[in-house]
Amino acid sequence: MKYRILFSILLFSATLSLRAQSVTFSEHIAPIIYNHCTNCHRPGEIGPFSLTNYNEVVSYGSMIQYVTDINYMPPWKPDPNYRQYQKENYLSAEQKQQISTWVNDGMPQGNPALEPPLPVFPTGSQVGVPDLVLSFAEAHTVPGNNIDEYIYFVIPTGLTEDKLIRSLEFRPGNTQVVHHTLIWEDTTGAAAAEDALTPEYGYFGGQATAEVLEQQQLPGYLPGSAPVIYTNGITQKLHAGADLKLQMHYAPTPIEQTDSSTINVFFENSNANRLLQTYIMVPLPGVLVNGPFIMPPNQVKEFHGTFTVPFDVSLFSISPHCHKLGTHWKVYAVPPTGDTIPLISIEDWDFNWQGSYQFRSLLKVPAGSVIHAFAGYDNTVNNPFNPNSPPEFVTWGEGTADEMFYLPISFLPYQAGDENIVFEDGSVGDLNIKTISDKLYPIYPVPASDLIKFGYTLETSGQVSLSIFNIEGKLVQQVHQNSFHLPGYHTKELNVSELTPGIYFLEFVKGNLRQTEKFVIGE
Repeated sequence: MKYRILFSILLFSATLSLRAQSVTFSEHIAPIIYNHCTNCHRPGEIGPFSLTNYNEVVSYGSMIQYVTDINYMPPWKPDPNYRQYQKENYLSAEQKQQISTWVNDGMPQGNPALEPPLPVFPTGSQVGVPDLVLSFAEAHTVPGNNIDEYIYFVIPTGLTEDKLIRSLEFRPGNTQVVHHTLIWEDTTGAAAAEDALTPEYGYFGGQATAEVLEQQQLPGYLPGSAPVIYTNGITQKLHAGADLKLQMHYAPTPIEQTDSSTINVFFENSNANRLLQTYIMVPLPGVLVNGPFIMPPNQVKEFHGTFTVPFDVSLFSISPHCHKLGTHWKVYAVPPTGDTIPLISIEDWDFNWQGSYQFRSLLKVPAGSVIHAFAGYDNTVNNPFNPNSPPEFVTWGEGTADEMFYLPISFLPYQAGDENIVFEDGSVGDLNIKTISDKLYPIYPVPASDLIKFGYTLETSGQVSLSIFNIEGKLVQQVHQNSFHLPGYHTKELNVSELTPGIYFLEFVKGNLRQTEKFVIGE
């Protein structure tokens, strides 16, 4: 009898243990989704559907299980065991197992009170208030023909003097069609002259392309990526009278759409004096070990490029690029000592998720080191992404059906102590912005009638409360109550049509900081 009772107790304890270990949305899945997926999967962003609450996530539960299990989502391609970078966004084996277990167990919600709040994402800018905003001269129409489109736009900076930049942030006007953007500075006027030869706004390549691509490359745009913010005295220079040349890649769309994008420029006001430089490896004679860069149909090839570093450098970032025949990249440096400095390894290249990757710390590569870059290509019927069926002869070109071996590597001339410069701890969602402060900005219009608009910047993520009080100090509207916000620049538009005319105060609270801004509701 006593054994039967003991067995019952053990069985009951085991049942409690299993229940305690069950995976629920509120406790386990919501933190994964909100930290790794919602940045793109929310209204107005590039994701084709939203993942902002339990009901939305449940609707795509099986799909989420599949795409995370095969490492298709989140779209982080570099091998983290080869080299790590800033702002990495991938799931651990434990997180993927939690998603799988949750879906297989019927996707229980758990206690909603234990669900973390949905982050309040930055709007308008992730960096702060820009010093200069550059925009398209006119909207561009993307034809609804289900074909990728590459087009160049030239935007004058209007600068009358040289400026150092802290950040350059591209803001897509239409996130549904803007696939990615590459940006160069043009100090020659060649791109503008090329554009002037065409009747439409923008142009599709030409002689100026090669000339401008040899000039300074600036930070571009990829869906879901955070803008690069230079610190530790690092900067790039925009020259007086320069233009920005943008290569826009618009994704295939079945319906006609328009885009009018902007670029936020943030100037560097400190004593930054270390100008970032970029070497771009392309398959020219003397660079490509096994050229020429041609791919006959029904062949699999791997091309090997090399570059000998002429002086001690500190590497900042690396950005491998090819098209739909690409299969993999591996890049490393071999110093004169003979050891190996791993730079990047992408084992399953995906044209849709290419990126620019900033190292977590500056990497010293001494003079005489040889950088080796290997890129693989599959021009056979076995490649499901091959744009040509049957396969055709392919060589260098800018179109999606062409191919590229294009490897920008950004660096600084080495200075003693560079190895000790660490940019961040690599945590996802932390932009590590140290150049803005927690601040509430003035409200407009003055006076207001139906709507008020305002902005606020956050140096770090945290809980934020926004409240409206009348002149007697009575709370009349709670905008945010301890809502978790990500760092960056946030903008807000509020309907105040129900407030009676008079004087009001908007209160901003984060931690021990409390700020107020006055606004007036007119008659």
